[in-house]
Amino acid sequence: MIANQEAEAAVPVPGAVTAVDPMRLASRWRSPEEWERAVKELEAEPLPSELNTFNSSGLFAVVSTDKLSVRYLGSHNHGHDVGVVQADRPAPTRRAVYYFEMGVKNAGFKGQTSIGFTNESFKMRRQPGWESNSCGYHGDDGKLYRGQGPGESFGPKFTTGDTIGAGINYLSQEFFFTKNGSLVGAFAKDIKGPLYPTIAVHSHGEELTVNFGKEPFCFDIEGYILEEKMRQQSVTDKVKLEEPNISHWIVRSYLLHYGYQDTLNSFDMANATEPPATCQNGHREPPETYGLSHRKLLRQLIMSGDIDSTFKRLEEWYPQVIKDEKSVICFLLHSQRFIEYIRDEQLEDAVKYARTSLASFLTHKAFEGLIEDSVALLAYEKPAESSIGYLLDSPQREFVADAVNAAVLSTNPVMKDDHEGCLYSCLERLLRQLTVCSFEQRTFNNNQGDAFLLHKELRSCERSRCS
Repeated sequence: MIANQEAEAAVPVPGAVTAVDPMRLASRWRSPEEWERAVKELEAEPLPSELNTFNSSGLFAVVSTDKLSVRYLGSHNHGHDVGVVQADRPAPTRRAVYYFEMGVKNAGFKGQTSIGFTNESFKMRRQPGWESNSCGYHGDDGKLYRGQGPGESFGPKFTTGDTIGAGINYLSQEFFFTKNGSLVGAFAKDIKGPLYPTIAVHSHGEELTVNFGKEPFCFDIEGYILEEKMRQQSVTDKVKLEEPNISHWIVRSYLLHYGYQDTLNSFDMANATEPPATCQNGHREPPETYGLSHRKLLRQLIMSGDIDSTFKRLEEWYPQVIKDEKSVICFLLHSQRFIEYIRDEQLEDAVKYARTSLASFLTHKAFEGLIEDSVALLAYEKPAESSIGYLLDSPQREFVADAVNAAVLSTNPVMKDDHEGCLYSCLERLLRQLTVCSFEQRTFNNNQGDAFLLHKELRSCERSRCS
């Protein structure tokens, strides 16, 4: 659905050839369900859930029927008699950190159990870390192995009853290991490609269990992720900005851009500041001051549902905005007027209005989705409780108000060619740039790591406030 909407937005919109395209607004109509689906689609990845019984050294190990434990079967005659087992899927990469744990149920005769990560082509008769493109933390000597060569001193040995964890920190591009809920150590992640969680047994009596997250971890992984993100944030916080009050002016420009004049005045009074005297585009005032009182009133009218008065004010103040009766602004206002009839339960008036004012927009594909959803409100006895009931909520009014606001700003001669400036405030442009930089950084890290998604962050903040 999200992809379809974006595709529709790319369709040329009537009246939008020389004007801004409101369909690109940050507040563009989307239901909460669509937002949730969009986030899930971006984050969707198959997760390791069990041990792989098809790609394992079956001669030397037997995997349990639930595929969550492994026991050594071999005789341990030489170094290739390893019972090594990978997870059924590689570690997911679209996140800040991936982690799993193994329990040493029995350290066996020599305690040569190990845990780590290996690639798809790893030789399944070798310990993780004994071959290139793999790494492993070994219980018999506490050493770290990462490719052919001797092991490195790393941490304590582990034996029966211990819980050992292995993780990938995509934020810092490091592997890390834990023992009994405590961090053992971390080292640079220098292995490319998909990596599989891997455990191994190598002597008589050894038995391991694995936990891919179905049970609570011994290590506080959520706390670890929070600390890592705070550490990354502290690095950013140390960056000095040339303008000491830049955050203040960013907030101020947002209020100015969207015509929140009363809030802007209160903000200035609370901070004892005057509007900036710096020149912008040859003018001593920011271009967003244009039509501020008009834009404030237009927003208030739309947010109160008074679309008829909105048309009258636009005709009086900015007739060029609604001159083209087939323009996107006229469409959005007419569709909102129809929605307001539904909201007021004036169904007969809604039907009449749809026939006289909305019918002419049916032939254009860019308007198809919103028209279908709007008209579908008539089919429900309780439209507010339907799957398209979000159209009756205030965010839909806000979207229309933002569209009118952008159209009015576009009539300012100073901003006539700055379509981005009409659509987005400085704050929104910064957030868009942050999103792009986040994905660029992810690309640099071989498409590994958490990407910044504003809606996801906002939802996370909402949940934090409610908990």
